[in-house]
Amino acid sequence: MLGHLDGRFESADAEAEHRIAVLYQEFGGPLLRHVRKSTGNDLQWAEDVVQETIVRAWRNSARLQWEPSLIWAWLLTVARRIVIDGRRRRSARPQEVEPPEADMMSVPDGSERALSAMVVADALRSLSEEHREVIEQTYLRDRTISEAAEILGIPPGTVKSRLYYGIRALRELLRDKGVAG
Repeated sequence: MLGHLDGRFESADAEAEHRIAVLYQEFGGPLLRHVRKSTGNDLQWAEDVVQETIVRAWRNSARLQWEPSLIWAWLLTVARRIVIDGRRRRSARPQEVEPPEADMMSVPDGSERALSAMVVADALRSLSEEHREVIEQTYLRDRTISEAAEILGIPPGTVKSRLYYGIRALRELLRDKGVAG
């Protein structure tokens, strides 16, 4: 299944993106079918769970073992935990309002989220390489300051400084694009 993930790519980012694309292509459908059963056939919730599971796989791509049976077990475990967390959240707080009538409900299409992601990705490309690297390591790869410093081969203080100025520059770029207030 994931045999074509063994090749070498130009960068770790390209490899991770390729792996996640293949992962979604090969496991997205079966995972959605499995998760729908866990969510009481709630398609929207199931799609959210699958999306969050794939995002977590992307964040942990460097740590995962890409053997099909192991990755499938990992995906099922993560999805199950996300569903459990969702149930706990729902039961911890009573529903405050009556659900709207079915004909009054809007159907989210995800285009706003996709557009926002494209704008942020474009803004990230506009940053200096130093700022982009620390933002990628800390926010996108979910690493600590110390882990990012070790990977980038720079002191933790430098990571903190670059992160501060990188986020500041990113906010400014997004504000200029009319995305952030």
